[in-house]
Amino acid sequence: MKNYISILGSTGSIGRQSLDIISRLPEVKVAALTAGTSVELLAQQCRQFRPELAVMATREAAEALAREIKDLPIRVNWGEEGLIEAATIPGADCVITAVVGMVGLKPTLAAIRAGKRIGLANKETLVCAGELVMDQAEKYGVEIIPVDSEHSAIFQCLMGSGDRREVRRLILTCSGGPFFGMTKEQLQKVTKADALKHPNWKMGAKITIDCSTLMNKGLEVIEAMRLYRMPLEQVDVVIHRQSIVHSMVEFVDGAVMAQMGTPDMRLPIQLALTYPERIPCPVEGLDLLNCGSLTFSKPDTENFPCLALAFRCAKMGGTACPAMNGANEEAVAMYLRDEIGFYDIYRLVSNAVDAVRFIQNPTLEEILETDRLAREAVRKLANP
Repeated sequence: MKNYISILGSTGSIGRQSLDIISRLPEVKVAALTAGTSVELLAQQCRQFRPELAVMATREAAEALAREIKDLPIRVNWGEEGLIEAATIPGADCVITAVVGMVGLKPTLAAIRAGKRIGLANKETLVCAGELVMDQAEKYGVEIIPVDSEHSAIFQCLMGSGDRREVRRLILTCSGGPFFGMTKEQLQKVTKADALKHPNWKMGAKITIDCSTLMNKGLEVIEAMRLYRMPLEQVDVVIHRQSIVHSMVEFVDGAVMAQMGTPDMRLPIQLALTYPERIPCPVEGLDLLNCGSLTFSKPDTENFPCLALAFRCAKMGGTACPAMNGANEEAVAMYLRDEIGFYDIYRLVSNAVDAVRFIQNPTLEEILETDRLAREAVRKLANP
């Protein structure tokens, strides 16, 4: 078990649930907490968990936090420098990366180089720079334990398999989001409020919108390729509306191993802290007699083209993936501000990917520049 934890993104959904788990483990202490602009909530977390360091996204938010907790012996920092300090703070043995988007890439790399275990909830890190991140993890002997329910499920299914040649394919399950079964005509009329109503999970706004477009599953396909060093041809997606089977692994002999459980992120979060041990968890156990029928179907990539776009970018590799991710982050932010419609997300992201120069084997600097150019392309395409 890891006993001294930094949480990047402690006021978001994963961060709050991570702290809920930590509050039940008296031997686990908090080294650092970071947030965007939620000053009041981070101040409350600081008072409860007493970290060494607290970090906000902006100087103004950091100054406000410092005033709120001036009676506590907690250092306050801000921005990218603060995130990296939180990720590399001496003594911490695990960093949960729960920030959303590309902002998590540099701190994750810094934490790896500092020898910290990574509890990975920031899928964009592997989507945009997966090969670089995994190479660094191998170089520094760092464990990356996935926190996403699907990748944790695959991780658990593979715990007894030391040879990847035994694996035929990884099967990611997908709830289908709030618009499962809808036609293109129906999807033209959906609202933001509709898109934010996920049927099974309570998550942040950005990932919930990604679930409604199926882009989230596309990002997870790329993440699985990088995390488990598997080619695209060996990663599949199936729609599973009930979110009871969190993902599966098919082995070369035809056996399929599935990880099942109630849809509660605290289980994979706890495993990331306690691995290789398993300990009792506050998550309600799965009642097989009352969970209902479990169904599986093929994804609809015609009416939800973001998933097909993600497969195309995964096949291209190189800067196609960071271009897609950056463009999607920008487009979803615009959608959440009511500046564009639902199908505009796909249109803008697809066109931005084609507009940005493709590099097959990018450096970290080229990945970051691709992200910037893709976001810029979305803004220009939305406001010609």
